[in-house]
Amino acid sequence: MIVWLDKNEIWFPNPDLAPGDFPLAIGGDLSPERLIFAYSSGIFPWYSEGEPIMWWSPDPRMVLFPENLKVSRSLRKVIKNKGFEVRFDTDFERVINMCASVKRPGQEGTWITDEMKKAYIELHNLGYAHSVETYLDGKLVGGLYGVSIGKTFFGESMFYTVSDASKVAFVKLVEKLREWDFDMIDCQQSTPHMERFGAVEIPRKKFLEILKKSVKKKDFVGKWTGR
Repeated sequence: MIVWLDKNEIWFPNPDLAPGDFPLAIGGDLSPERLIFAYSSGIFPWYSEGEPIMWWSPDPRMVLFPENLKVSRSLRKVIKNKGFEVRFDTDFERVINMCASVKRPGQEGTWITDEMKKAYIELHNLGYAHSVETYLDGKLVGGLYGVSIGKTFFGESMFYTVSDASKVAFVKLVEKLREWDFDMIDCQQSTPHMERFGAVEIPRKKFLEILKKSVKKKDFVGKWTGR
């Protein structure tokens, strides 16, 4: 049974009891308060244009523990020799727009609706959503964005217009999060791409146990530029 949410009360069903491959709730809104509460509870929105907001808590959950990052020899050479420059939080709005508009092989359209863009830009302005940008010869050629609460980073989307640009952004993000003693990066759903970086699937129960402690730790709220 799917729970329908209204906009007047911020709550979610217990994600422990949610179906692993189906939304646990539908409706509500994308207010900063609801989004922060959702992520802190192991829940995230995912839906397409024209659909109501759908809230998910998959089981199993794919995560990357920063200390387990794997970087191939070829990617290390790219990072060292290709001349990419990586920045944090210097152009969040452009990154989320590029994530929505750049075409991906085998994927039609985007789940990053105008409503989603507006909501995450607001989260960014509040210091909870962050972008990592990769530049080549001064031009933005790749990047990613996500949400940070406590010592967990919740990855949302990435893009590239030059080969390896988003991979470089991801590696630099993980290295920074490892330096800051982050507990994990939530990759949400299993993909071969994240597996190659060392991400693993864990039971939702374990994910929620780690998350409960992690979100209570000191936040890095605010822009990450220059950190």
